[in-house]
Amino acid sequence: MASVVSVSAEQKNSHQSYAANDRTIRREKINAAIRYTILIIVGVMMLYPLLWMFSAAMKPNHEIFSSMNLIPSEWSLDGFINGWKTGTEYTFGHYILNTFAYVLPKVFVTVVSSTIVAYGFARFDIPWKKFWFATLIATILLPQSVLLIPQYLMFREMGLLDTYLPLYLPFAFATQGFFVFMLIQFLRGVPTDMEEAAMIDGCNSFQVLWHVVVPVIRPAIISVALFQFMWSVNDFLGPLIYISSVEKYPIALALKMSIDVTEGARWNEILAMASIAIIPSILVFFMSQKYFVEGVTSSGIKG
Repeated sequence: MASVVSVSAEQKNSHQSYAANDRTIRREKINAAIRYTILIIVGVMMLYPLLWMFSAAMKPNHEIFSSMNLIPSEWSLDGFINGWKTGTEYTFGHYILNTFAYVLPKVFVTVVSSTIVAYGFARFDIPWKKFWFATLIATILLPQSVLLIPQYLMFREMGLLDTYLPLYLPFAFATQGFFVFMLIQFLRGVPTDMEEAAMIDGCNSFQVLWHVVVPVIRPAIISVALFQFMWSVNDFLGPLIYISSVEKYPIALALKMSIDVTEGARWNEILAMASIAIIPSILVFFMSQKYFVEGVTSSGIKG
């Protein structure tokens, strides 16, 4: 009799635990469904302008602002064909190449200079180190507009106007304090054991930086390159100040010029070229997304 009672008690407890597990699983599924629903709604709201731009580029000019539908009633590739030709003697591909002519050197010198300066701050006891670090942080808070006139006058005296050098030469001196600060914070979370072992084996500081430190902080370096690439491609003010020849215009100025040179703007052509202009940034972002997330969220190496 006692055994029967114990068996029934065990069955009851088992049934209650199964019911509790079912409730827990059901609650987790409901919470997950709510979270994903909210994320999908927010994602659609954020992506809608981008999707509208792509769809508007395939609409006739008269239909763009008459409807908010993403699917055109009349499909047309005239915006891409005519927009690629532009209103000048150069195609839009020429302006894309112009953009990469200064963006790629800008990314390169930014990564190199920021890495070297961050390594110096993080690993060496230099004189007045705290003062220089505070100055670096102060440059992050300084509005860039304050430097426009002094830099313009300096480059004018150097005879570098209407060239790409003013657009990337200052970054060879680690003038982007935000990137230097980000790399310093990343380096502070990296143990120095491997660096000390490399120095014992006879490596100098630059060898340690290249062979030991750079592979460890690669996610952060790729994040710096990605940020600088996207900001530089979208930069409008810098080229507007220093570039005056149409043949040297980057994408941003070419798009602005396509609005100015026509009495009635052909918005399907402008939106088509804008769609093409953002493709490099999208491709670079998705190709380096893994390293970008690691660089932003990590603070050192994993065990």
